[in-house]
Amino acid sequence: MIATAPDAPSALPLPLVRLRLAPRGVLPRRNDGVWWPHSRDLLTQLPKLLAALPSAWGDIVGVTVDAAAWSAAPGRMFVANQVVRLNKAPASPQTPDRVTLLSPGLGRWDLLVVPPDASEESAALLMTAALDDRVPGTDGGVRTPSPAAATDPRCRVGPAGPGTRARRW
Repeated sequence: MIATAPDAPSALPLPLVRLRLAPRGVLPRRNDGVWWPHSRDLLTQLPKLLAALPSAWGDIVGVTVDAAAWSAAPGRMFVANQVVRLNKAPASPQTPDRVTLLSPGLGRWDLLVVPPDASEESAALLMTAALDDRVPGTDGGVRTPSPAAATDPRCRVGPAGPGTRARRW
């Protein structure tokens, strides 16, 4: 018989997962949530994210991330007693820093990723604006804010012109 001892309590408290999910609705959303990881170490951050997701999202078996934004990681990880496939895709203007989660039979969820080095103020602004799914501009257009706005103090969430919102199915 194999027994395992409980982990010794850490002197430092574990950092909370900084995750905000969109309210449940009938219409499809551009962002299902916003995640603000503590680092770009996918092997450390992904298990914490998956553990924090609602059980209604089911077992996540596939995760797609921006290849350039994350540290090296294998093509598969063992997380919470299941294998999770990691797909690294190149970033594109249509998909800013985003994590896509797949659950068989239940669906796909897109989480906007706030850069880990973002200030609390800019991260809070981005998280709120991204889940509103509409950021009004002065010209009447709407756009979803970019994660780059969280790290560049000169960037402001603003108009990008009409028709910048893409439908997601």
